[in-house]
Amino acid sequence: MTHTAVGWHVELEFEEDDHRTRAAALVRLRDGSEVRAHGYAKRHPSDSNQPRVGEEVAGARALNELAMKLLTKAHDEIDEASGRTSHPLNA
Repeated sequence: MTHTAVGWHVELEFEEDDHRTRAAALVRLRDGSEVRAHGYAKRHPSDSNQPRVGEEVAGARALNELAMKLLTKAHDEIDEASGRTSHPLNA
């Protein structure tokens, strides 16, 4: 039996100023649905301005939220298909 490999492309966009970074994550699934998430980072006033670090922190937080939303979506779909309440999926 042959299985088709499926790929997901996750998009991350950042908005930054001197003190904050905001990340927005988006993944489009094969069924046409989209899952979106956000992450934030705030630079402490005593820290040097390192935009890359803010992007990494905000991006990681957005991806973490995205992962949790995907787990919830999968859990809900399992319950819907089975007609019962299953154990929650955890990261």
